[in-house]
Order: sequence, then structure tokens, then C-alpha cells
Amino acid sequence: MGKKIIATNRKARFEYFLLEDFEAGISLKGSEIKSIRAGQISIAEAYIQIDENQAWLINAHIAPYDPASRENHDPKRKRQLLLHRKEIWQIWQSIRSKGLTVIPTEIYLKDGRAKVNISLAKGKKLYDKRQEIAKKDYQRELERERRR
Repeated sequence: MGKKIIATNRKARFEYFLLEDFEAGISLKGSEIKSIRAGQISIAEAYIQIDENQAWLINAHIAPYDPASRENHDPKRKRQLLLHRKEIWQIWQSIRSKGLTVIPTEIYLKDGRAKVNISLAKGKKLYDKRQEIAKKDYQRELERERRR
């Protein structure tokens, strides 16, 4: 079936240096997966919380699925991420020792199952963001000149 991207966190690449990626499953209710398949999810304000034994996706908004009516879910509930114990421990150590953060970068369907791509990230300083904006502006100017 392949991989179908449902939602991306576009601000993540601008706000952070993305260092290492992990693929995690998400523990969902039936109405949540149907809503995700319909593309009704936002991870712009979402973040990952790591305990010593578990990882959680927090503040991801999955819109209520209308046909589910009274069996619907809470749109911003805490959702457990399904990772191997070694991966959780590796992420936990990176957060504690290196001062990194963990953010969700995209949500996709892989062989019919919802997955989230999470990244270890280091925050960018203001001057890093300015340099990135300057590079993009320069690239746009080059493209305009090429078209003429």
C-alpha cells in the first residue's frame, strides 16, 4: 500500500534543527482513525512527552468524527506512542543529557496504520532563522531571474 502523508508540521523545520527521526505507532480509538483517514488532524501545536517507560503525543487535534455521534473522542486527548523500549530509553537519554526536545514532524498512514514521525530536535536561535529566511529569499530571486 505504501505511505500516505496526512499531516506535516511545517513550523518544525523552521524552528528546530532536526537531528534524528523515529517512527512510532499511535494508540487510537475507532473514531480517531476514521477522522485521521479523512485528513482531519493538526499537529502544529503538538509535542511529545517522554516518561521513563512511555511516550505520549500531547495536544494533537483530531477532529471529532461526525457519524460516531455519542461514541466520539476528546479532540485533544493524550495519546500513547508505540515505540520499542530501547528507542524510548535512547530518546530519554538524549533529552536529559544533550538538552534536546522531541517533536512530531508528520503523521501518515503506512499499510493502513497511523504512524507518526518524531524527531529529536535542537532549537534554532534568532540569527539561524534569519539566515534561513535570507537563503530562501536569495533562491526566489535566482528563480525569478532564470524565468526571465
